[in-house]
Amino acid sequence: MLLVGVSSAFVFMEPSPYEVFSLFTLTVFAATGLAVTRAHAPLILLVILYNAGFTLSLIQVFGEPKTNMWVWVSWYLGLTAIGFALIATRDTARRLNALLTGLTIGAVGAALCGIAGYFGVMSELFTLYGRARGTFNDPNVFGPFLVLPAVLCGLRVLGGGAGALVRNVPILAVLLLGLFLSFSRGSWFIFVASAMVAVVLSLLTARSPVARARISLLTGAGVVFVVGLVVAALSFDEVGALFRERATLTQSYDTGPLGRFGRHILGAQLALDHPFGIGPRQFHLLFVEDPHNVYLNAFLSGGWISGLAYALLVLLTLVFGFTPVLRRSPWQIAYIAIYSTFVGNVALGFVIDSDHWRMFWMLLGLVWGLSIATRLTPETAMAATRARTSGQAVSG
Repeated sequence: MLLVGVSSAFVFMEPSPYEVFSLFTLTVFAATGLAVTRAHAPLILLVILYNAGFTLSLIQVFGEPKTNMWVWVSWYLGLTAIGFALIATRDTARRLNALLTGLTIGAVGAALCGIAGYFGVMSELFTLYGRARGTFNDPNVFGPFLVLPAVLCGLRVLGGGAGALVRNVPILAVLLLGLFLSFSRGSWFIFVASAMVAVVLSLLTARSPVARARISLLTGAGVVFVVGLVVAALSFDEVGALFRERATLTQSYDTGPLGRFGRHILGAQLALDHPFGIGPRQFHLLFVEDPHNVYLNAFLSGGWISGLAYALLVLLTLVFGFTPVLRRSPWQIAYIAIYSTFVGNVALGFVIDSDHWRMFWMLLGLVWGLSIATRLTPETAMAATRARTSGQAVSG
């Protein structure tokens, strides 16, 4: 699991090291036994339906090699989500710690490469169009990848003592600077949205008024820290110029009849007229660009089967994962970070095609796995029993 986490930060080639290590890990766990419960059934069924829609729609454009590969990749990513859900259900603390440790190590390495590239060290390798991309092919994928470890470090600061502060603040600074220099509006949005959800969940799960006051105080200090980091970065002329260009709600390619939002309208009309979709990777042939809406793309690429399955999968993941995240468990801080980052990714999906983001499917699978594990863990069961007993005593 450690190697899976580290390798997820290196996506310079296809297949990437992540594909190799994740497939190997899933194979090993499958061979040695995975715990499949009835609670996993909705996830497995919806992932199969989602990809079955793509496979059926593929009949329309079967002769295109890139389209065939796109569908295979979709099946593979769905399989990784199921795999992470199954793996995280048992021996949860140890496996999750190994995965997140590796992911944080990889993220710091990727961020340092992106920062170095932005300031002239091997810039042709670690930047693209003047934006940091680290060890990724695209700044718009590099930036969002850094969000989970950044939110996790932030939560450890909020919930820990002086030692946690010393250990996590330097890591957080590196991750946030890398995220900022990606100049990805999507990654900025995911971080802000995820951080806000994480703070709210931390306040809801705080064990005392003193803990809530500490979280509020440190959150305020964190905002000042982030603003200071951004101001320091903006002191470089080239950073300031690119920031002014990128820090707008809309770019030229967002507006107009064939802009991002115009394509959403055209795509919705097209999806209504084609119950079986128009086939994977066909939208850009009609309207120059992809739809840049993951929900719309599911309907267009796989028809109503894929579209409805994906929407229901995301909704069920949000609902199924919410109540357990509020319960005390040995991995609650990590669970809050994962769930919050998933929420940010879900929201961003309305303006970006994230259906082939490895991190999205990892997050989705982990939410299911941690939700089931939290329901099964003895500590959680005892806490729930105490709560019910207390409630019955009061009502009696």
